Amino acid sequence: MNNEMATIGTTELALAFIPVVIVIIIMFAWSLNVRQSVWAVSRMVLQLVVIGYLLVFIFEAEQSLVVILVLTVMLGAAGWISLNPLPEKRRALLPIAILSLAIGGIVTLFITTFGVLQLKPWFHPQYMVPLAGMTFANAMTTISLAAERYQTEIDRGAAPDEARATAMKTGMIPVINSLFAVGLVALPGMMTGQILSGVSPLIAVRYQIMIMCMMFGSSGISAACYLYMIARASSQTGNVRTHGSID
Repeated sequence: MNNEMATIGTTELALAFIPVVIVIIIMFAWSLNVRQSVWAVSRMVLQLVVIGYLLVFIFEAEQSLVVILVLTVMLGAAGWISLNPLPEKRRALLPIAILSLAIGGIVTLFITTFGVLQLKPWFHPQYMVPLAGMTFANAMTTISLAAERYQTEIDRGAAPDEARATAMKTGMIPVINSLFAVGLVALPGMMTGQILSGVSPLIAVRYQIMIMCMMFGSSGISAACYLYMIARASSQTGNVRTHGSID
């Protein structure tokens, strides 16, 4: 068995865009928004190329301060994006979202990097940056769903504790569904990448179990922290005002 991962050339990579072009042609024929799709694909390519060069720099630098800076930027961006469903309250809720993501993400990363992987050095960028990305991204989605559902429940007159429980249940749906689906419906990206690079499927499975535990733990802890803090504020004030401040 060849354990070397196939190298994708520019010409070969261009072939991957054939299905994209087909979909865009269909959308154009059906009078759909082709411009948005073309922009989305173009932006995807640009972002990935930029992040590719950035990761090369980060990996070669191997400096703890660089890794900490990257994680800080990721954390701030995740907090901001998580509040997309509540744009009018974003500034008031942003500190709560970032603190919640930090608690859930850092606790999970600490256990994984120090306990499971035992990284040396602890900030090993080739591990820390991808793991932090997966951790913050999943927690961000969970907080986003929970925040929107919590506000919906509060707006319809639910008590803070009731709204909190409903929001937590809603926020965790994608994570729980992914636990049910993994290995049956789909092979996750990290596991697929490792197998393609020649790693034994049994080793890849162990890494994927670690990742799924990280996703579940960081998402649940982050959402619980956010909902606890926002529910406590709601209990004290009666509600979160629609103009974006918590009195």
